[in-house]
Amino acid sequence: MIFYFSATGNSKHAAEVIGTKTGETLKDIIECVKENQFAFQVSGEERVGIISPTYCWGLPVIVMEFLEKWKVEAGDNTYFYFVTTYGTTTGQSGKRANEYLEAKGHSFAAYYSVKMPDSWTPVFDLSDPEKVRRINEKAEEEIRQAADKISRRAAGNYMRHRIPDFASKIYYKTYDTKRRTANFRVEDSCIGCGLCEKKCPADAITLKEGTPVWTREKCVMCLGCLHRCPRFSIQYGEKSKKHGQYVYPGK
Repeated sequence: MIFYFSATGNSKHAAEVIGTKTGETLKDIIECVKENQFAFQVSGEERVGIISPTYCWGLPVIVMEFLEKWKVEAGDNTYFYFVTTYGTTTGQSGKRANEYLEAKGHSFAAYYSVKMPDSWTPVFDLSDPEKVRRINEKAEEEIRQAADKISRRAAGNYMRHRIPDFASKIYYKTYDTKRRTANFRVEDSCIGCGLCEKKCPADAITLKEGTPVWTREKCVMCLGCLHRCPRFSIQYGEKSKKHGQYVYPGK
């Protein structure tokens, strides 16, 4: 069983490739949280994976909420593993996820990472399609390697570009500021399609008189609204406009 969180498709793609290799069922963490579904029972020999992007060198708040409420009945031989998709560093996302799992009497047997386009476009530039294509092309091999190890139930920490734990904790404090929805703005090109409202994992957007309005002070900071807007009308800060939109092809 694979539990994944994905806003722009990177982690979803990784989950689908791994699930195809191992025959595991996929569960969308967004749907689990919205439907208040946290209890699961797995067989002793089953593989159970958590696949999540790295945010601010740690975990997205929705993944933390899920892991905190997660009730998984598993045997001693259950193979737990963690996969993160990332742009620059995996931080200590694996360690943070394992802290939640250890509180439930389990631990991850293995950790994996896949470098993919960083969708935090207030900083990172994804306006060059060829650059994005090359990154994803390399990512395919990393996903395949991870899927092969997972299918063999390999143990170990295969995550790359980690940083010291103390540094990750310091930088993660900026996540709370970045999650403030006051950072978003809507341009006049908005057509009021409502896709942003539908896709927001935090239910933080409401369409009022045909215009998106953020009704919560903070969101997940996934930028799914920005990247999936058909008119690129949603912006975050001053640089996102020139850095482009990104959604994994076909997702």
